[in-house]
Formats: sequence, C-alpha cells, structure tokens
Amino acid sequence: MSTRSASDIRNESRFAVLRQLLTSGMATRQQLAVATTLSTATVANVVAELQDAGLVHVVGKGASVGRPSSKLAINNEPLRLIGVDVAETYATAALYSLSLEHLHEHTEPLDDTDNQPATVVAGVAAAVRGVLAAAEISPDRVGGIGISVPGQVMPGTGVSVFAPNWDWHQVNLRDQLEAKLDLDVGVHLDNPLKAVTVAALWLGNGPATDTMVVVNLGTGVGVGIAIAGRLVRGTCNNAGEWGHTTLVQDGRPCRCGRRGCVEAYVGVPGMQLTLAELAPDHSAVALHQDEFIAAVAGGLDAADPIMAELLDRTCASLAYGLGDVVNLLNPDRIMLCGWMFGALRTWIMPRLTDLVAAQALEASLDVVSLQPLEIGRNPVTAGMAIFALEDVLARRGLPSRVV
Repeated sequence: MSTRSASDIRNESRFAVLRQLLTSGMATRQQLAVATTLSTATVANVVAELQDAGLVHVVGKGASVGRPSSKLAINNEPLRLIGVDVAETYATAALYSLSLEHLHEHTEPLDDTDNQPATVVAGVAAAVRGVLAAAEISPDRVGGIGISVPGQVMPGTGVSVFAPNWDWHQVNLRDQLEAKLDLDVGVHLDNPLKAVTVAALWLGNGPATDTMVVVNLGTGVGVGIAIAGRLVRGTCNNAGEWGHTTLVQDGRPCRCGRRGCVEAYVGVPGMQLTLAELAPDHSAVALHQDEFIAAVAGGLDAADPIMAELLDRTCASLAYGLGDVVNLLNPDRIMLCGWMFGALRTWIMPRLTDLVAAQALEASLDVVSLQPLEIGRNPVTAGMAIFALEDVLARRGLPSRVV
C-alpha cells in the first residue's frame, strides 16, 4: 500500500491552486481555499511560493481591503510552453501561455512510409521552428516543451520502447530531439494517451475528480484512463493500449505483430482494409490516410452506400471494444477525440451511442456518458503543454505532479 509523504501533499496542493487559477482566470486566496478545499494557511503558503517563482501575480483587489483580498492570476508574460503532437502522418507544435491559452500552431507533414527516427526528429524540429517563427518568439522564451509520440514511451529515460506503427524498439528519442531542437530546456517525452487524459482532467468538459476514459482515434487507437481523478500509467507507462487488445480471434494482422487487434479494424489503416474488402476497386482504397478520411466524409455526406457500410462496420467494431472498456472499468465518462474522430464525428456519434448500449452491462451503462472531448484545439498538444508546465515548476524549485 502506497502512502503520501508531506512533499506529495504539498505538490498536490500546488497543482490544485494552479488548476483553480486556470479554471477561474483570477481568484482571491479565500476563493482558492473554498474551491480547492485546502486550508487558508496552505493556500497562502502555496501562493507565496508561486509568487516568489514569478508564476503568479496580483492583478487587482477584491471587495475588502487588505492583502488576503488581492486578486491573483497566473503570470503569462515571462515564458511560453510548447506541446507537440507527433503521429504517423504529421507533427503539430502548439505554443501556449503559462495559463494554457493556445497562442499559435504549426503542422509539418510526415511521410508515413519513412519510419526512421531521424526523419521524425527532423519533422518535429521543423514544426517547433515553425510555431516559434509564426509567434515571433525567440527560443530563449520557451519555458518547457512536451512531445508526444505513439507507442510505449518511458518519460523518465526518454526512450521510445516500442512504437508498432514505426517498428521502433528501444529508440533513445529524447537525446535526439534535444540535440536537434537545441533549446535551453529539456524535452518531456510521453505518449498521446497520457496527454489527452491530462488535457481532459485539466481542461475538459466536466469535473476532474471522476473516473473516465479518453478514446483517441487516428492511425492508431488507444485509451487514456483516469480513476478518481488520477492518471493511470501502469507499471511501465503502458496502460491504455486498448488498441492492441483482441477484437477478432485470429483476425487481421496488426502492426504490433499480433492478430485481430481493435486497431486493425478501427484505426485508419484498418478502415482502408475494410473498404478494400467491401469494394476492392473503390478509388479511395489507395489514398493517403488523410485523403482517405476526407473521401469517407465526402461519401457519407453524399449518402454513398459503400461508405455508409464502411462506417457501420467500423462503428460496430468500435462499440464491441468500448463495451469491454465500460464493463471492465465502470467509468463515469467516455470521451472521444483524435483526428479521424474529428473528421467523422457527425456520423460516428449517433451510431456509436446505440451500439455501445448493446454491448455494456446495464448497471455500468446507466452511469456512463459517451461524448466528444471538448477542449477547443488539439488535446494532445494541450496535454503535453501541461506536462511542460510541470517541468517549469520543477526547475523553479517547486516539484509537482500534474495528476
């Protein structure tokens, strides 16, 4: 049984105060104490630390006179955060203020047929340079950078242990990224499932204290899990690889080396295989992934029966997989995101709601809501910016844990 030290409690208190300031924009110490349920003495101490570190400042006065009524806010001026979402087909770098306001974004396409680490690293560097140029920000104003890459990643060592869609094994990615980026700060490396879950906890639609699952749908698929408001990482940061659980016994080959995985039917390459089975000569079969999904959306909009059947089969597979998630974890919320979902959301949600209901146990179904993740822009870049904020605090002598 794990126990929390005084340092752990202090770290949690810092992030409780920061998260409340992000939510409210500004607040007095008394308001922070009420909202976080921390004691006024604890809030006062945390605020003093954050002010000394230059991360929080006074922006006005409350209704009464005296220091305790000062209105506080996160100081956005000194530093910027960068969150990077790297997938098989693109690298998107987004610039954020310390209060996690999305400021600028730049995307570089990646060639999904070239899986060499050096190629991916070069694409990430181009995306980061692009967003800094667009914002006219010098690299020395970057206070922290978080980069998400698919597959199993070890944040502590910066190693990509296994990325099935790139066939990577034990790639020391952080060292390569830091050498190419040449910033004054180190890189926080993690995977998109953890990033989207942190973004949902901090910025998503609903409270951050429940049990939820965030489903990321794109080239690959997976879930991020939070139980009682805490990110679930697993023993080796591999929790959430739901895309590599078995959907069909001895089914299609998956790029992880196994057969019948959820991803082989629900990920974009899996959808392409389904279309090839339905209509081998269809013009969309051989398209690049993003063009393929655009063609699916166009076909659905035009009531193309082949595309409708493709979506029905994909949603059925997705529903079987999500039914298992509901029955296993009993979450309050399942939230969907990802570039494929974003393009097909209009057609996926109505089908999925009914299909999942047929796969889940009644008691679990009664307490779960199925909804899109609503946090504005890319939840992966937002989540990685939050991890970067954690690094900023650590360098200021205020080590903290986001969730």
